[in-house]
Amino acid sequence: MTRKQSGFTLIELMIVVAIIGILAAIAIPQYQNYVARSEAASALATIRSVQTDAEDIMVRGLEPKVEEAAAATERDLGIAADASSSGTISVANYTAAGVLDIVFTFNATGVSPQVQSTTITLSRDTDGVWSCATTIDQDFAPGDCTGA
Repeated sequence: MTRKQSGFTLIELMIVVAIIGILAAIAIPQYQNYVARSEAASALATIRSVQTDAEDIMVRGLEPKVEEAAAATERDLGIAADASSSGTISVANYTAAGVLDIVFTFNATGVSPQVQSTTITLSRDTDGVWSCATTIDQDFAPGDCTGA
């Protein structure tokens, strides 16, 4: 009487587990890199959303502010400093000549390790030209931002 084989052998199961382990070893770091790039792109999109408002406020001869405007010469950009759970938004280096920096600073925790405590800065020069700079590693930075 011959016995029919049913199920998998131990070696077959070990091969499947090894293949899954190799795939996971490759996929998890790639996924983490993807998350870091998407967090950086989201931060840039957040500050770009107020770029037009900042330009309009400056054309009117007023100072853009992230928090409530305290003086008659200041106007609120319409975004809270904590509008993103990934970090904070601030305005820096404003001058009456038209220079302005809108800065997104990532939190020290709660975001990908590749972007923790880094910044993305959207800058306007006196000619009205906007540029983007970042302290994020270029592997994770948005495409149109230059590294510091």
